Amino acid sequence: MSEPALHSPSPFPDDATHLALENVTKIFPPSTIASDDVTLTFQPGSFNILLGLSGSGKSTLLRLINGLHQPTSGTVTVLGETISGARPETVRRLRRDIGMIFQQFHLVGSMSTLENVCSGALGALRGPRLGLFSYPKELREFALDQLERVGLADQRFQRADTLSGGQQQRVAVARALVQRPKILLADEPVASLDPKSSDAVMQLIARIAEEDSLTVVCSLHQVEVAMQWGDRIIGLRSGSVTLDADAADVTTEVAMDIYRSVAGT
Repeated sequence: MSEPALHSPSPFPDDATHLALENVTKIFPPSTIASDDVTLTFQPGSFNILLGLSGSGKSTLLRLINGLHQPTSGTVTVLGETISGARPETVRRLRRDIGMIFQQFHLVGSMSTLENVCSGALGALRGPRLGLFSYPKELREFALDQLERVGLADQRFQRADTLSGGQQQRVAVARALVQRPKILLADEPVASLDPKSSDAVMQLIARIAEEDSLTVVCSLHQVEVAMQWGDRIIGLRSGSVTLDADAADVTTEVAMDIYRSVAGT
C-alpha cells in the first residue's frame, strides 16, 4: 500500500470565522470555571498573546481551539468549521491544520532531532513508525528543511535529550511546522527558558509566522515578552477576558493591571 500524500493545509476561508470563540464557557467538575463566556475572533496571519497568571484560563482556551477540550457551552470555529461538538474524524482533520508548541517540549529524548520532527506528521500517516527511515523520504526531506529553518540541521542525528532547553524548543517548533499548519498555538513556550533563549525562540516563532502567514495564539505570563512580540494582547483573569487591545496601545501599567487584579491589590 502506498503512503498517503503529505498533508496540504486548508485554504483560509474568506469570512471572519477563520478562528473564533463565541460565548464559550468551560466548567470542569465539580464547579471550576476555566473559561467564562469568552467571545474572541482571530484574524488570519495575526500574532495574538494570551496574557495572565497560571490558572487564568490561557491553556484551557488553547485546548478548546484544538479540540482537546469541548466547551460546556458556546461555539468554537476553526477554519470555517465548528470544532466544538464535532465528530472525532472532523476534529482529527482540523487538528492537522493546527500546530502546537508546549512549555515542556514533549520530545522523545532517545530519538534523534530529525525523527522527533518527523513525528509531527504522524496524524497524516497510516500505522505506527519504528525508526527514522520508516518515514517517507519526502517527509524526511521536508522535516530536514524545517530543522534548517530553526538553525538545527547540523544536529539532525543528535539525541534530543542532549540538546539545550532552547534547542529542544526549536526542535518542537520544527515538529509543529511539519504539519504545514495554518494556525499555531503556543502554550507558555518560553516559561522554562532563560531570557536569552526566550528571546531567540520568540523571535523564531514571529519570523516563521510572518513567512508562512500563520495565525498565532500564544499564552504567556511575562508582560515584557508579550508587549514585544504580540500584535494583540488578550488579558485573562479567572477565565474571563479583561483586556483585548492592539499591543501598540497597551502600556506596561495597563498590562500589569491583569496581575494586580488577580492579587486583589
